[in-house]
Amino acid sequence: MFGDNKKKAARPSGGVETLIGQRARICGDVHFDGGLYVEGVVEGAVLATDPSGNAVLTVSENGRIEGEVRAPIVILNGHLSGDVYASQRIELGATARVEGNIHYAVVEMVAGAMITGRLIHESGVPKQLSGPSESKSNQKKDAD
Repeated sequence: MFGDNKKKAARPSGGVETLIGQRARICGDVHFDGGLYVEGVVEGAVLATDPSGNAVLTVSENGRIEGEVRAPIVILNGHLSGDVYASQRIELGATARVEGNIHYAVVEMVAGAMITGRLIHESGVPKQLSGPSESKSNQKKDAD
């Protein structure tokens, strides 16, 4: 508009209710519903209030999160330092940089995205693992 031909990071159509601007720096956890668009820096966890809902976290090319992320849908084009838990889907753009593990149900990754960590497929509700002593006693009971 008004002769500005600079390419801007695409925002998801509709649903963005909260914007953390490019000059903003949040120190502390962020809890959100609906759509959250991050162009600035968040130093803390970013958590969807309803992790099984339809909340969408979008991090622009200039956006940065330093902390854990838990949201149903994560669209990442910026930098993230911490583990990601995307219960429905995670999309990693060409400029995405992740330093941490990604727990996902569905992953979409464009050439150029970088991950320093592991991709861990999660299906359904996470299971509680029993300790070594519990599993031995359960095996003993099953044998009886």
